[in-house]
Amino acid sequence: PVSGRAINMSEAAVTEKIVQKGDSIRELKSNKADVSAIKAAVADLLALKAEFKTVTGKDYVAPGQGSSKKKKKGGDGGAPKPKEGGEVSKKQANKDARKKAKAEAQAKAAAEREEKRKAELAAQGTAATVESDASLFGDAPLITSHEMTDKVWVDIKNLSPEMADVERYVRGRMHVSRKQGKGCFFLLRQGLYTVQGVLFQGKNVSKQMVAYLAEIPPESVVDIRAVIRVAPELIKAATQSSVELHVLEVHVISKAAPVPFQLDDAARPDGDESGAGVGQDTRLNYRWVDTRTPANQAIFNITSGVGGLFREFLHKRGFVEIHTPKINMGAAEGGAEIFHVDYFNQKACLAQSPQLYKQMVAACGGFEKVYEVGPVFRAENSNTHRHLCEFTGLDMEMTFKEHYYEVLQVFSDLFIFIFDQLNRRYRDELETIRAQHPFEDLKFLQPSLRLSFAEGVAMLNEAGFSQDPNGDLSTENEKALGKLVKDKYDTDFFMMDKYPLAARPFYTMPCPENPEASNSYDFFIRGEEIMSGAQRIHDVALIVERAKAHGIPEAGIQSYIDAFKHGAEPHGGGGVGLERVVMLFLGLKNIRKASMFPRDPTRLTP
Repeated sequence: PVSGRAINMSEAAVTEKIVQKGDSIRELKSNKADVSAIKAAVADLLALKAEFKTVTGKDYVAPGQGSSKKKKKGGDGGAPKPKEGGEVSKKQANKDARKKAKAEAQAKAAAEREEKRKAELAAQGTAATVESDASLFGDAPLITSHEMTDKVWVDIKNLSPEMADVERYVRGRMHVSRKQGKGCFFLLRQGLYTVQGVLFQGKNVSKQMVAYLAEIPPESVVDIRAVIRVAPELIKAATQSSVELHVLEVHVISKAAPVPFQLDDAARPDGDESGAGVGQDTRLNYRWVDTRTPANQAIFNITSGVGGLFREFLHKRGFVEIHTPKINMGAAEGGAEIFHVDYFNQKACLAQSPQLYKQMVAACGGFEKVYEVGPVFRAENSNTHRHLCEFTGLDMEMTFKEHYYEVLQVFSDLFIFIFDQLNRRYRDELETIRAQHPFEDLKFLQPSLRLSFAEGVAMLNEAGFSQDPNGDLSTENEKALGKLVKDKYDTDFFMMDKYPLAARPFYTMPCPENPEASNSYDFFIRGEEIMSGAQRIHDVALIVERAKAHGIPEAGIQSYIDAFKHGAEPHGGGGVGLERVVMLFLGLKNIRKASMFPRDPTRLTP
């Protein structure tokens, strides 16, 4: 830790909070509290200890604990055990001598490289006593859009050896800094990318300027004017490993207070127990810090990519993007899992789906092919790894000429396009995510595998799983079927149609061959459902009949029914959960990792 950085609390205040948190953890353990609660409290304690170190420059030591380190086992630091009489064997002595000589040679070579580097950096002069121009470093004035200049900026991801000896401005976050002798090394971060910067005393560079740079708090926003140089050797700690910035000016744009957790801890690979991790609640409580980790930057770039590719594909196929209301009179799906709102003394609810509106526009409104990207609200009290109370829906609806398989073909082509393009356009992001959250590449077939519900039930029953042929799949059976399909067909992605009519919404067209079945379908990734859809009923009398069978009052959907009285085309479609697609494509274990600010039954902020 570097002295002189901005802090929120004094040493005494932080110490008091650490003691209180420790007492709280002991109380949780004595009361046999839930393990997740204890882990969360421990994560908070570690964050406080990190803040203590930031404030004081030293590790926290509990009262009564000595600071002296225990001697290593054996007390001799691992030295070779002498023979009787105190002599070391000749063979061991020769081995030790070779080891020592090798270490000394490596140290000498490293020292020579470092001295050469320092000499080059200081070649402009020996200004140990020279004062830097005050305009070359310091806290910048508040940017209020007062003026625009002719400064030439470059993004860190675009830095390369081809830009050697070019002077540019770079803005980024101070990731880490290290003062060494009369100089300072640091990493500047911008999104997924990092670059090393260096500054040594020399012409126009005083020790005050070096000290200022070294003391900039981590995560502060910094402007650097620098000359881009080819690095003398690859810098493994930086993504831009072949170049470095030789600093000419440094100004802090926004100084960061101590962060609630270290980004290096938040970026540890899954299963890495070499250091303290960061609990999920702590991450979500400070999401604006958590999203700065490379993996999270990549995850939300992928999320943006899925939405963009969804739009790109459908736009090229002649679909029109629409926007439907999210405050409605009744629930599109029926049932009680809706959020009620007061709408000027009228009862209303938040939309579970754009379902009825996209049908009215596509089948009745003359547009024929439409899609929407928008929020979906589900009042499901489900605290699971895959449910959210608010998520982003990717909905599509289209008319067809003869058979709903025309709709299935479009969906199949859509998903294959998204999967292919993610693999091609987002390679850096995928590898960044894989480094923290290891996953296997998604396997899919072209054309996509299609099973009937009856075939899926048969596969489950043959494998020893119990599945009602007239009921929907449970979560457990979905996962089991996904594994069976992967083993048999070597694909993580497939569709299944002809679901039981009783398990589908009122607007679903019954199957002409089997009155117990329906012209409906689900799509799956890695054994979890990502989309439901169906051929919709376009006959008024049948719509009314099916609504009654589901106990839906006709008055609540009267405008929907009226739309079909003036001529409606055969049509079908489906709705996809964006966050669930991202979670399953990347093999993430929890949907909250794919939601920037997740809403579940227990979380309403931030």
